[in-house]
Amino acid sequence: MRSLYLDRRTWMHAVPAWLKLALLSAGGTALVLTNRPAVLGAACGLALVLFASLGRPAWGRVRTLFGIAIACALIVGFHALLGTTLLGVASALRIATAAVLALMLTLTTRFEDLLAVLETVLHPLRRLGVPTDRIALGLGLTLRFAENFYVQWQRLDDAHRARAGRGGGLRLLAPLTIRTLQTAERVADALAARLGR
Repeated sequence: MRSLYLDRRTWMHAVPAWLKLALLSAGGTALVLTNRPAVLGAACGLALVLFASLGRPAWGRVRTLFGIAIACALIVGFHALLGTTLLGVASALRIATAAVLALMLTLTTRFEDLLAVLETVLHPLRRLGVPTDRIALGLGLTLRFAENFYVQWQRLDDAHRARAGRGGGLRLLAPLTIRTLQTAERVADALAARLGR
């Protein structure tokens, strides 16, 4: 599967995967504990500054956040119609901040490192007979497929834009679904062969 991971190293590549996951978890929890738009706006601004500090290699992947930006705008618009604009702004800022932080993690952390952290966190459950290695693999593949989905969409949109001069929009849904299913089938075959089943 193609990955959003940046081969060109940034300062964040040197931060251990477990620490990045811990900070992302703590940050996500803190975002849920407040509804104040000023605080959430400051958090979003800080996340954007951190993202910008990754340099040009990361800036080239910012398009993956366009879908999140559209969703946030729709959330604000919906709440404005209900007369709860501030709540909509708070929700949009919370989602945008979490998305930026998650993208930073994806860009600067190898899949193998994420998998190792998940296996370590789940390791105590082995004493209860829980197949932690398979659970960790499943969680890791979920993360990997999420970023692969964005990569495939971006490639299809670029191809459509080159042919038609504009983005593909909903027209890309069918080919994107087909590509995602094909990727899933190839990964399933590879896993079956590796596990000897």
